[in-house]
Amino acid sequence: MQNSSNVGKVSLLLQKITESATLAMARKSRELSAEGKDVVNLSLGEPDFDTPDFIKEAAKAAIDKNITHYPPVNGFLDVRQAIAKKFKRDNNLDYTADQIVVSTGAKQSLANAIMALVDPGDEVIMPSPYWVSYSELVKIAGGNPVEVPAGIESNFKITPEALANAMTERTKLVMYSSPCNPTGSVYSKEELEAISQVILSRENVYVISDEIYELINFSGKTYSIGALPGMLDRTITVNGVSKAFAMTGWRLGYIGAPLWIAQACTKMQGQITSGANTIAQMAAKAAVEADPSVVSEMIETFRKRRDRVYAGLQTIPGIKINLPEAAFYFYIDVTSYFNTTDGESVIRNSDELAMYLLNKVYVATVGGEAFGDARCIRISYATSEVLLDEAIKRMKEAFAQLKPVQ
Repeated sequence: MQNSSNVGKVSLLLQKITESATLAMARKSRELSAEGKDVVNLSLGEPDFDTPDFIKEAAKAAIDKNITHYPPVNGFLDVRQAIAKKFKRDNNLDYTADQIVVSTGAKQSLANAIMALVDPGDEVIMPSPYWVSYSELVKIAGGNPVEVPAGIESNFKITPEALANAMTERTKLVMYSSPCNPTGSVYSKEELEAISQVILSRENVYVISDEIYELINFSGKTYSIGALPGMLDRTITVNGVSKAFAMTGWRLGYIGAPLWIAQACTKMQGQITSGANTIAQMAAKAAVEADPSVVSEMIETFRKRRDRVYAGLQTIPGIKINLPEAAFYFYIDVTSYFNTTDGESVIRNSDELAMYLLNKVYVATVGGEAFGDARCIRISYATSEVLLDEAIKRMKEAFAQLKPVQ
């Protein structure tokens, strides 16, 4: 029996943050599946491919070589050197090995940087929609998330003017992802140049550029804001191997940053997890040393799925969609279905719509509130065409049953 005297004793900090919406929906999906329900899960951003064999072989070799002891907190030197070369090769970013910090996933990389830079009361600007953990990580650090909205009409990208208007004397960071989770939007070089001028006009404002979807880009090259004039000393570039190399379970991310920030992140990490898994580091080294073309077949598969899902979604009346340039998500404007009902459930917002789709037709999506834009739901198309076709068929049926509340 639960001891009632221990109920409600969690910290005020924990009470301030929310559970990850994507992980919460994945958990609910697993619960329904365990009950025997035929759930099509479009909630998690996880490639349905296996890690390439050459990467697995590198990990096996590391085990055979007994690379199983404590690593340096910021990562093995040869791994950091390989990442620095990757940054130069792919992103035109000049980092030394000492400016690289290897972490247990890109999420820890983000957390390290935020906690190393943000003081209580500092403001962190984030274009919305944004990835679900951005705002919560800022809250953990005691900072204040400042959302700059960008709707589907602008392909979910903010303007330099909107960024400038959001800045105050408390602004410490601007953080964004490009390619973007949840929208699949990509900032062009010209757009980043204009944004960089706004940032450079302010002293002591830094940028976290989350580039984890860098290679899953159907529109061409992904540009790094840190490569623009004056921005290298202002930018923390976050990347990892989870998405492009189908290595989500390996938990390996990394940053390139000004030396003092890299050292601060190492200090932070040293008190939380210490160095990242040694075998995963050797696997990641093989991944970043490889020519990016090794994953071109997977990227082409994602592009075909995107086009297939785009065609399917266009058959659902009332929703608004754009054609994502990258990643493997659609961020669907569903506001026309607010204040509707199927006779049982009443839909007032996107979170309720996501739960309606899960309970009505067993399709797992994610409501938009956690992404900073409650007008939309996110679906991931990182699954088979058969399941995607089935999901769209079910969603179409579920939407068709919704009528305006009288």
